[in-house]
Amino acid sequence: MSHQEESSIRQRADEVEPNALRIDTDRAEQIIEALNTDLANAYVLYHQLKKHHWTVEGAEFLELHVFLEEAYEHVEVGADLIAERAQALGGVPVSGMEALSDRATVEHEGEDVYDVRTSLESDLAIYGDIIEDLRDHIELADNLGDYTTKEILQHDVLKKVEEDAHHIEHYLEDDTLVLEEATH
Repeated sequence: MSHQEESSIRQRADEVEPNALRIDTDRAEQIIEALNTDLANAYVLYHQLKKHHWTVEGAEFLELHVFLEEAYEHVEVGADLIAERAQALGGVPVSGMEALSDRATVEHEGEDVYDVRTSLESDLAIYGDIIEDLRDHIELADNLGDYTTKEILQHDVLKKVEEDAHHIEHYLEDDTLVLEEATH
C-alpha cells in the first residue's frame, strides 16, 4: 500500500456497494465484472494504438497517424463511459496498471516496433476480441435488466469500436494508389 492510511479507504476495489439505480448487488456485481474487463481491454487497445500513432512510417504516414489518433481518442471516450457506469452501479472501475493487465483478456503486442501492416493486423485482432466481448456483455446486461448499460455498450462503445475496426480492415486491403518502384 502506498502512503495512504488504511482508515482513509472509502471503498475497496473488489467491493460493490448498493446503488441508487435499484440494480441489486448480485446483478450489479456481474455487470461490473464485465465492465471492468471491457475497461481493461480498452486500455490495452488504447496503449497499442497510441504506440502505433507514435511509430507509424511510410507513404501513408500522415493519414494513418491521424486515424490512429482518432481511434485511440474513441477508445478513451468509451473507456470513460464504461468506468463511470461501473461506478454508478456501486463498483470501483479497474484503474491500476497491474490490475488492468491482470483483468484484460487481450494482450498488447509488446514494445517492439513492427511494419505498418503487421501493426494494423495486431490492432484488428484486438478489436475483434473486444467486439466479441462487448456483444456478450451487452447480452448479459440485457438479460440482467440493466438496459442503460446495454445502451451505453451497444450505442456508445460497440458502434465506434466496430467503425474503427472496419476502417483498419480497409487499410489492410491489397488495393492501393501507392506505386511500388520497379526493381531492375
